[in-house]
Amino acid sequence: MDLLLWRHAHALDALPGQSDMDRALSRKGEKQAAAMAAWLNARWPDNTRILCSPSKRTLQTVAFLKRAYEICEDIAPEANASAVLKAARWPHSPSAVLVVAHQPFLAETVEQLLNLNPAKPLSFRKGGVWWLKYRTKDEIPKVELVCVENPK
Repeated sequence: MDLLLWRHAHALDALPGQSDMDRALSRKGEKQAAAMAAWLNARWPDNTRILCSPSKRTLQTVAFLKRAYEICEDIAPEANASAVLKAARWPHSPSAVLVVAHQPFLAETVEQLLNLNPAKPLSFRKGGVWWLKYRTKDEIPKVELVCVENPK
């Protein structure tokens, strides 16, 4: 199973009284999302299932893919790594899964799957993608890091 984790692109700060869920992408974020969407569309399996947080900035990010996606309330900004893995049906999904969501739980998901225990939290750049693959080799389950791609 392939699991792609895409952090939303750069977003504007919340205005006074504005909900965190309503923060929009900045111009920089729009450029980041467009670049990463082009990169993803050129590389991932066609049958990839796309899950997106319901926040405005993630919905704007995923829109650049120009593909169907599911809004997943379970991966809203306050989620955790367990929620991501459950929503993605890790490691038993019949297709690749792209999760478009937030920090810090995207980095926590990578740390958990790769059995990392970093001294400081893993860096997961805005607009960046981490691509992981689960497979069994000689009947031994293994998680591999396929690549890390950032907008620049």
